[in-house]
Amino acid sequence: MKILFLITRAETGGGQVHVLDLIRGMQSNCEPVLGVGEEGFLADAVRSLGVRVHVLRHLVQPTKPLTDLLAVRELVALLREERPDLLHAHTSKAGIVGRIAARLTGVPAVFTAHSWAFSEGTSWKWKAVGVPMEFAAAFCCEKIINVSEANRQLARRYKVGREKQLVTVHNGIPDNGFRSEPGEAAECRIIMVARFAAQKDQMSLVRALAPVQAPYRLLLVGDGPTRGAVEAEAARLGLTGKVEFLGERLDVPSLLASSHVFVLSTHYEGFPISILEAMRTGLPVVSTNVGGVREAIADGISGYLIPHGDQAQLTQRLSELAASPALRARLGAAARRSFEDHFQLDAMVRKTLEVFRSVHPTRSTNTLHVIPAAKGTTSK
Repeated sequence: MKILFLITRAETGGGQVHVLDLIRGMQSNCEPVLGVGEEGFLADAVRSLGVRVHVLRHLVQPTKPLTDLLAVRELVALLREERPDLLHAHTSKAGIVGRIAARLTGVPAVFTAHSWAFSEGTSWKWKAVGVPMEFAAAFCCEKIINVSEANRQLARRYKVGREKQLVTVHNGIPDNGFRSEPGEAAECRIIMVARFAAQKDQMSLVRALAPVQAPYRLLLVGDGPTRGAVEAEAARLGLTGKVEFLGERLDVPSLLASSHVFVLSTHYEGFPISILEAMRTGLPVVSTNVGGVREAIADGISGYLIPHGDQAQLTQRLSELAASPALRARLGAAARRSFEDHFQLDAMVRKTLEVFRSVHPTRSTNTLHVIPAAKGTTSK
């Protein structure tokens, strides 16, 4: 079975890591191909696996009607060239463009919703646009994979997709040898790995840490449009010596292993891979209680869930963890056990393949290719 995976950005984000892990995990079961809107981390990593990568120059952010139509035309040409058995689209933009192009060419499509445009915490403007677009696009695909049960229930609430279309497959990631010792240090190293954007809200984390008296150091990994404002706030609060802005890093597993607490002060999520990476390392997790986070973290057992907007409780939990190596060790060990039991890559790959096979269980690369080939599509 040939699968064309489609995603807009190639940056080092959770969705991109998810696609990379799926491609790597499915190579022995199918022939993967990647379509992506730009060069970057994902394109390079997929090429290193010996997988073909097509860069679609019109598949870009932000949404623009003319550019989006050109992206549909570009993808239609690619589908006619590659003639895949199935299109698997990721993220909102690629999801809309991909499903339209798939319907136009007769290629069955599966869409993975990492986080809905109408998730809790998103603006009414996003919801006003996102709900009707996702409602219409659902008619152009066979299955919609939700990375958390919370995502699936949200789709049901907004009547996006039919009940039989909506399935839940929790994110999973491969294990590695990086392990933290959260109970061994006097100074607590707190880490957050996320793009600097309004959604992730590093600003609230910096402000919550300002009153903490126990010794700590905060590591902020990532880059993005809100970084400058967060740096200025850290300086204003007198935290310059306690907060490190590390930018984009490729050694995240090592950074996690050298840390003692993981934090995600986000406004909304689907089912964040960054939390699974922290659990894999054996770190206790402190996160806002949004989306599918509660399906990974058991409050008071493997970490703490903070009500959205409750900065005082965030300060309290971080103070407790910074002051108690024993507490960090206990919660971190529970997080590691939960990862081992529920969130490893093999389970996600197996369940995703089951979804693919349920769409067209008898299709094969020998019988599907009925789309006439088009000329002129360039692959990179």
